[in-house]
Amino acid sequence: MDRPVPPVVTPGAYVADSPPPSDAIVLFDGHDLAQWRGSDGGPAKWTVANGYFEVAAGTGAIQTAQGFGDCQLHIEWEAPAPPHGEGQERGNSGVFLMGLYEVQVLDSHDNRTYADGQAAALFGQYPPLVNASRKPGEWQTYDIVFHRPRFTASGSVASPARVTVFHNGVLVQDNVVLTGPTAFGKRPPYTAHADALPLSLQDHGYPVRFRNVWIRKLE
Repeated sequence: MDRPVPPVVTPGAYVADSPPPSDAIVLFDGHDLAQWRGSDGGPAKWTVANGYFEVAAGTGAIQTAQGFGDCQLHIEWEAPAPPHGEGQERGNSGVFLMGLYEVQVLDSHDNRTYADGQAAALFGQYPPLVNASRKPGEWQTYDIVFHRPRFTASGSVASPARVTVFHNGVLVQDNVVLTGPTAFGKRPPYTAHADALPLSLQDHGYPVRFRNVWIRKLE
């Protein structure tokens, strides 16, 4: 908690998203969670209403029905308003690329926490360059470019994963190199895995909302 935190910048005004690119896979069209599954492989149990879906606390993470590797991901999210709690107890969720590499979701507007655990951090590894968070109750955007790790036939790392993130249109992660899967308070090493794995969203017990989710394969 005593480490420096990124400077705060005010992002530009929210602009309603234009339609996804023609080659994008729409993961949520505002109506249902047909493209998602529960962590047990059954139907996703989160709530759908008014063009968004919301974490249903205690039901577990949800993940896409299909797997992805290199990708461009667009996702919008909203932290609960009015805010409750402090630090990691405020609007906590996460976007897990391949189910392993987390871009943190958190209400980081006027809410101090450890630097590599705030909104748009690559959890436990990289704080964002700046804190571009909007107020709770306002829609926020992540635009993520992800390049999966490559492994040799023997399972060693040929090249590590790399991530670029724009938070509300502001560059906050600039092609950073992950040391392995993200985790709290430790740096687990890479373990060889498939070239495509599901994208997952975290149930951390808070009613975070998501909408306008689409992805482009970059392989």
